[in-house]
Amino acid sequence: MTWPSLPLEEWKDTCATLHMWTQVVGKIRLAQTPLVNHWWNVPLYVSARGLTTTAMPHGDKFFEMEFDFIEHQLVTKSSAGKIAFIRLEPMSVATFYAKTMEMLRHLGLEVHIWKMPVEIPDPIPFDQDDQHKSYDPEYARRCWEVLRASYKVMEEFRGRFIGKSSPVHFFWGSFDLAVTRFSGRPAPPRPDADAITREAYSHEVISHGWWPGHGPLGKPAFYSYTAPAPEGLNAAALRPNKAFWSNDLSEFLMYYDDVRTAPNADEALMEFLESTYEAGANLAKWDRASLER
Repeated sequence: MTWPSLPLEEWKDTCATLHMWTQVVGKIRLAQTPLVNHWWNVPLYVSARGLTTTAMPHGDKFFEMEFDFIEHQLVTKSSAGKIAFIRLEPMSVATFYAKTMEMLRHLGLEVHIWKMPVEIPDPIPFDQDDQHKSYDPEYARRCWEVLRASYKVMEEFRGRFIGKSSPVHFFWGSFDLAVTRFSGRPAPPRPDADAITREAYSHEVISHGWWPGHGPLGKPAFYSYTAPAPEGLNAAALRPNKAFWSNDLSEFLMYYDDVRTAPNADEALMEFLESTYEAGANLAKWDRASLER
């Protein structure tokens, strides 16, 4: 499995644009699917060619939308037998939004979404965003290759747990690939939490994931956090030795470059996932004997 170089500074404009494009498609999925616990109806999924919504109902039809990072298209397939696509190339978010909605109308799939992006500073409504308009196909493909390689290891990690676990899924709001394990116990309510956060963290979790590094970190990294965080978590021993606790983010991190350049990248990532889970589960006194294979 390929672990390509993906320095954020070389594709940050494409990353920001692609973030907004995935939010457009993600909000279509949100509009068409019933709420699943912890917002599991919201994410996209790694596919054989990119990122997909999976099948979504629309009246008596089903349709699926997929970012194809091989041919660089957004493809929509309908159970009525119709297929339509738009080319992924440099264009503004406003243009992408307009083309996407026109493609759905062409297929007889009228969908209405809230046009405001989420989980970013200074959001611009999709139909007014002429600021984000970059698309480098090489780096879009590399991002998908990182998602594929990470998904493979994270899916194996998920399979070792027999308690409640999320799928390995891609959250378009935060633009990260994530998998979450649950202790089975409710979590204390978070002070001043909004409805989204209350639903997401209603139970004790240990979550792992990868994101490309936008925000204060500035470089791609794997992460792990335990919520609620038990006392002493920041001092836990980790593997591999390049994994560390971030005081700024209050979670464990391992930079993507330290994984991809390890003698065995898959093993390095699995060590990070296992050791950070063990740290959180032991300190939070999870019933590991009943939760693990």
